Amino acid sequence: MAKSKGKLPEEMAFEEAFQELKDLVEKLESQNLQLEEGLKLFERGQSLAKRCGQLLEETEIKIKQITTTESGEVVETELELGEE
Repeated sequence: MAKSKGKLPEEMAFEEAFQELKDLVEKLESQNLQLEEGLKLFERGQSLAKRCGQLLEETEIKIKQITTTESGEVVETELELGEE
């Protein structure tokens, strides 16, 4: 499992939270776990998934589009993403 085990999800970077989430999913899918242990892993996974979602939303907000106007001026605008 990742080095981040035991860290609070809100303290984790996207990459470490996502890797731990992947590890948890593999463990839940591949092992015959006791109900209590499986539930703890599932709850941890939910927290990690929430953290990853928050970080992705924050990143999406920060993405900017750099364009050039007809007069040659460089302008930074919010990147317009298609609707989901």
